[in-house]
This record gives sequence, C-alpha cells and structure tokens, in this order.
Amino acid sequence: MKKLMLCLLISWQFVYTIAQPPATPDKIYGELFRDVQLSKVFPDGKTFVDCIPKRNPKNIVTDYLQQKGTAKFDLKQFVQNNFEMPPPPPQLNYIMQEKDVTKHIKNLWGNLRREPDTVVIGSSLLALPNPYIVPGGRFREVYYWDSYFTMLGLRASGEGEMIENMVKNFAWMIDIYGHIPNGNRTYYLSRSQPPFFALMVELLAEIKNDSTYLTFMPALEKEYEFWMEGAAKLKTGQAVRRVVKLNDTLVLNRYWDDYPFPRQESYKEDVETAQRSGRDKKEMYTNLRAGAESGIDYSSRWFKDKKNLTSINVTNMVPVDLNSLLYVLETVLAKAKFIVHDAQASADYTRKAERRRIAIDKYCWNKTLKYYTDFNFKTRKPSDVVTPAGMYPFCVFTKQLDYMSLLARQAAEQVKTKLLQPGGITASPFTTGQQWDAPNGWAPLEWMTIWGLDRCGQRELARDIAERWIKLNVDVYKRTGKLMEKYNVVDLNLEAGGGEYPGQDGFGWTNGVLLALINKFGMPK
Repeated sequence: MKKLMLCLLISWQFVYTIAQPPATPDKIYGELFRDVQLSKVFPDGKTFVDCIPKRNPKNIVTDYLQQKGTAKFDLKQFVQNNFEMPPPPPQLNYIMQEKDVTKHIKNLWGNLRREPDTVVIGSSLLALPNPYIVPGGRFREVYYWDSYFTMLGLRASGEGEMIENMVKNFAWMIDIYGHIPNGNRTYYLSRSQPPFFALMVELLAEIKNDSTYLTFMPALEKEYEFWMEGAAKLKTGQAVRRVVKLNDTLVLNRYWDDYPFPRQESYKEDVETAQRSGRDKKEMYTNLRAGAESGIDYSSRWFKDKKNLTSINVTNMVPVDLNSLLYVLETVLAKAKFIVHDAQASADYTRKAERRRIAIDKYCWNKTLKYYTDFNFKTRKPSDVVTPAGMYPFCVFTKQLDYMSLLARQAAEQVKTKLLQPGGITASPFTTGQQWDAPNGWAPLEWMTIWGLDRCGQRELARDIAERWIKLNVDVYKRTGKLMEKYNVVDLNLEAGGGEYPGQDGFGWTNGVLLALINKFGMPK
C-alpha cells in the first residue's frame, strides 16, 4: 500500500507539471529577476535562475518591491535570505586519483548521476521521471545534444539501463512539451538543440532490439512535427520558425527560438551585446537564442564579418549539421514504419529523406571549397567557413556511399589544411575569443569528424585525429586530474578559453567520446 501511495504521489506531481505550464524565472520574479541579473549579483548569470525559493515566490516578490530602495537594502543579502543557492558541483577528484583514465570515467558516472526529480514550486528545474547523467560543473541538468555523446561512453561502460532511462526522459519531454528543450529548465523551453534523439534511439536499439523503434516511434514523430511545423504553408523563399522553403519542392531547416528576449541565464550579456550591435534588439535576441539552439554558442561560423558576435546571423543560415540530423530522423522513422508493416508511411519518410539529401547536396556542398558548409538562404550563397559541421553528411547519408567516399577525399583536404592541429581539430579556422572557434576543440565535433572520415574511407586521417585527441585528453587528466568541457588543441599546455563562463570539468560528453574512441582506436603510444 505504501508503494502504491508513493507511485500515486509521483504521478500526481507529474500530472501537476503537465496541467500547469511552468513559468520561467523572468515571469515568476519580474523586477527582482531583472535587477539581480543586470546588477551581476552573481558572477555567473545561471546561478540565480537555478536558485530554489525558500518560500512562496509571490511573497518574495511582494517583500522585494516593498524593501527595494530603502536605506541599507542589500540586494545580494535579500537573495541569499530568500533563496537556496544551487548545489556546488560534486567533488570529482578522488583522494587516490586513478591512473587509468577509463577507470576514472567509469567511476565518474555515479558522480554525474541524478535521480528522478521532485517538482518544486518556483524552481526552474523541469522534473524528470527517470535517472539521468548531467555534464558536470555549472551544468546541473540534462542537456539534449550532450547526452548522445555521453551515451557513447555509457554504452562502452555497460550502462545500458541508464541510456534507456535517458531516452525515456527525452521521450517524456517530447510528449509533455512537444519537443526536447535545450535542457530540463523552464528557461530552455523556447528552444531545442541539435536533434540527436533518433541517433539515441538507434544506439539503444543496438543494445536491445528493434522493438525499441516501436516504443519510441510516437516521440520520433512528434519531434519531427516540431521541427517541420509550418512547412506545408510556405512559399518559395519564405521561412517560418524552423523551416525554410528553398524552391518549389525542397524544404530545409534552420535554428530558431520562439522567445525574442535576452536569454535568462545570460541576461546581462545579451542586453549588452544587443546594445553594442546597434541592431534591432528583438532580431539580436532571436539570433543569440538560435545560436544557443545550435549548440554552437558562439562561433565565427554564425558571424557576417567572421569576427564579432554583434554580427551574428544564425536565422538566415540553413545549417548542414541540423539538416543531416533531420535526415537521420526521417530514415529512422521510415525504418520504424517498415517494422510495423506501414509500407506507405515508410515510403513517405524515405522520400522525404531522399529529398533532404538532394537538397543538402544542392545547397550545402560548396563546389569551390569541395566541402559541406551552411547555406545563406537570404543571399542564396553557401558559407565559405569550414567547420566540423560539414562532416555530418559523411556520418549519416545511407545512399551512394561510393560517391560520398569521393567527396570525403576532397573534404579531408579541408580538414587537414583548415582544422587539424596537434591536439585534434579546431571548432573553426578563426580565432575570435568565442568558445566555438580556434584554438578550442570539442568532443562532439571530434567524434563527428572522426566518424565521418572513418565511415567514408579516410581511415588514416580519422585515426590520426582520434589519437591526437585521446593523447591530449589523457595528458591533461594526468596533469590536472580533470576531464574538461573543451580543450586548447593548438597549444597543448594552455587551457581552452572564450565563452561566458570559466572552463568546466566533469565532463559528460568528453568522458563519453574519450571512452568510445579508446575502445575503437586504443591508447596512442
């Protein structure tokens, strides 16, 4: 009976979450929120939006408005009196540090594990029904695209149950919110992230069996509807939300965000960037948020002038990585429909995938560079910035592999001349001070580049990049005891930099990719 009552209580909590669309911190705290963020009460803008109120948020706001401006009022003290600070990162370095980095990673899963959440009124956390793995450091919640790369390491560690729990959580969020948000926070609900859910389902199916596709088919379909919303009514040259119609028959996608205001976790930074830009503020905020949905926040890849954040131009770009991932979603849906003997639906998704592949080749293959790049649908020109995003088609296209191998030989030259460095590949060829530019390398970009090259016949270069990356990760671990969010791949003695916060260690996707690469390529000599 006690177990039954507990189950009913948990069910009630989640039904409550569904019935009451969660309010974001700016809506809950209003003037208090803006004052805290603009006053930089905390060095990291994410701190306050992750705080938990100690009492009814309405009473906190009422008291704030009454006390604000009075003699000796201390805003920081008020916040500390009324909110619980986010928990500090768990201690990740052990008293006896393991010499074997693979053993260290397997031990870390317990530190990065979070149990099913409890709904807390006023908290920004979106409570999830199953356990999950967080990245680490300031990232106290699950993140969408991070999780696929984390799962690579979980698979290598034999943690299939955790992978299934995380996939179930993502399916749950699709069912409740209509999409997978950037992370399980209310302030992330207006956007998603690179759609790796279909690849997660494929990974889980490899561990279990094809019934996995049937279990998650409704969630896959609903995610597809999210990304394709508005496509049916578009005319050539038009864009709405995340869809762009390029000609009479070809539709591709872009990154977007539905909330044209400063990101709540980076409120002051966005306000100041918009002021410096001199551009329409809503246009700037939409582009900054779309950049956050891309996961590549931020990079010269998105800048008109290739130098300055103020020239950010995400919403005019058709990204090659995004559309490659949606190609995967279409092919996985075709497979799921085939398994349930729905031949017509399977054929429809297969045709959609093939049209997308044709469109990616038509608009994103840069004939001058001989490399896949993003396409600016406003100027009708491909980007001339070489980034690891151009390797995604080599990872996932299922047809014409001989042709893809030919293109991969050409693309490999750009990787070698524009991106390859002593520690792996850079996120872009340019050094701008942004975290997704040189000299930084990132685990997901290393993995997708290695995967694409290896799959399409460029195995020597793939192994070379893998060995450089593994060696850098292991060397930093031996020197510091840490596995970092990102690495300096140009000067191996320096830390990575850029971005809106200090370097974080933990670190989910680094652990996952490193373990998977060691399993495939071994330790470099």
